[in-house]
Amino acid sequence: MISFLPVILMAVLFGLAMDYEVFLVSRMREEYVHGAAPREAVVTGARHAARVVVAAALIMFSVFASFVTIEDVIVKAIALGLAVGILVDAFLVRMTLVPAVLALLGRSAWWLPRWLDRALPDLDVEGARLGSAPTAPAREPVAASPVG
Repeated sequence: MISFLPVILMAVLFGLAMDYEVFLVSRMREEYVHGAAPREAVVTGARHAARVVVAAALIMFSVFASFVTIEDVIVKAIALGLAVGILVDAFLVRMTLVPAVLALLGRSAWWLPRWLDRALPDLDVEGARLGSAPTAPAREPVAASPVG
């Protein structure tokens, strides 16, 4: 085995796995924040994000699998490891285990300790306050003053 193979595989697979995780869990969180029940949020979020994750995983698998045909043994080993790792991570871990654990945890999957909630900035990336925010009154048009 090549000594640096595990390091390369873990670094690349971790980066790709986080992309898949962001696609899936942010969509699930968005559904939950907008009022869906925890299990319904997981199902709806997974349904909407699954196409993106499947497409990305198949593209990356194809790219890495294409390098398996190269004659260099080191490149072939890295390519095979990455291709198999992408399939296992995307389909088994990200699209099966993560949604199952979130569904089993229910509301506690989205719970945040109060001290941590106060310490973190409230970015509202999902737009949770959009539906509850009061609308601003319409402004009166301002007449342009002549210049000159």
